[in-house]
Amino acid sequence: MSQLQNISLPGPTITPVSKPFWDSIKEGILSLQQCDECREWIFYPRNHCPHCFHDSLTWKQASGNGKLKTWSVIHRAGHPAWQEYTPYIVGVVQLAEGPSLLTHLPIKEADLVYNMEVTLDIHSVGPHPLPFFKKKEEEHQ
Repeated sequence: MSQLQNISLPGPTITPVSKPFWDSIKEGILSLQQCDECREWIFYPRNHCPHCFHDSLTWKQASGNGKLKTWSVIHRAGHPAWQEYTPYIVGVVQLAEGPSLLTHLPIKEADLVYNMEVTLDIHSVGPHPLPFFKKKEEEHQ
């Protein structure tokens, strides 16, 4: 016996530490923290630098560019609300600034290549804008 459920998409967990990140995504910008002491870029948002443990971090606009390091095609979603979107692709992007992040990739599976250049592509999923990454178009001269 099946039971119909009205399941809403889970949104991001926004904390006081991560709020500037999500606010910038709403504006169409990727922002990351940078340590004021060692100058390393940081992701995921936190209260201290994971490189030197300094607690003075500044939010700065990032380039929004990176390279695809790995990916997976999701056929069976981890949350029931995502199942209707399957199959979809998630991957790890190493940002030009250094940190890596797990993201959705609106790219055809056949077009995925290791180290391909990607760029920020914000998509609204339900009421939430999320940072996806798409294939970076070659610049024409």
